Amino acid sequence: MLLKNKNAVIYGAGGSLGGAVARAFAAAGARVFLTGRNTVSIQKIADEIIAADGSAEVAEVDGMDEEAIKRHLDNVVSKAGTVDISFNAVGVDVVQGIGLATMKMADFVTPVTSTLQTRFLTATAAAQVMMKQRSGVILSLTATPGGIGYPFTGGFAAACSAVESFSRNLAAELGVYGIRVVNIRSGGSPDSKVFKDAIDGRPDVMATVLHQMENDTMLKKLPLMAEIANTAVFLASDMAGGITGVTVDVTCGTTAGLNYRVDRISDQP
Repeated sequence: MLLKNKNAVIYGAGGSLGGAVARAFAAAGARVFLTGRNTVSIQKIADEIIAADGSAEVAEVDGMDEEAIKRHLDNVVSKAGTVDISFNAVGVDVVQGIGLATMKMADFVTPVTSTLQTRFLTATAAAQVMMKQRSGVILSLTATPGGIGYPFTGGFAAACSAVESFSRNLAAELGVYGIRVVNIRSGGSPDSKVFKDAIDGRPDVMATVLHQMENDTMLKKLPLMAEIANTAVFLASDMAGGITGVTVDVTCGTTAGLNYRVDRISDQP
């Protein structure tokens, strides 16, 4: 098991992707500490993990609250001894679908500020623990707009780019302590709650949207949550011991080039 004897703290564990990563970490042998503001949804995930013979504990922690984050990490250390993995999947409200030239400044700036606040607080709190251990892995998550010009994504694109820059710089500072810092850039996962809700509410519109998104990728598909979660497991494991200071792209090729001009049936023998 890749993460046997590892202790993993997950922020925003009640969300689709946070929950998927939590389950994957536990299945790989990690003892997972699930946090969020809604303990009901987190407890459901913990119950699933425990039912599958995994180890999971739940705590109410606001990923925007510096003192709450530090108190929780102190509790984790007192119980488990170490914090080996920190992963932040806290969601932030974003206004999209509006051109930047006509967007209100607050709608653009707020998601950037909020996203950086929670990523900074959780990562630096984990870093303070890991520096004493001289080991650990800090993971973060962004999306396609962090790696390519993507119109009408508002402050979300700027937030993604900022998180990727923060991850690189933190890795540069923490490497001497044996700590790795890696960001995962995902594409939209059609099996996530956000997409499922949109598909249920507007199936005709979303069919077109999903087709366009798939057509922009090299693989002509969007990454599923399990693919993102499996990448997180690998990056958190010792098998990825030489990987730090980078963003690992799991967008099925979107940020390497928009491939809408390549048709599925245009392959030549």
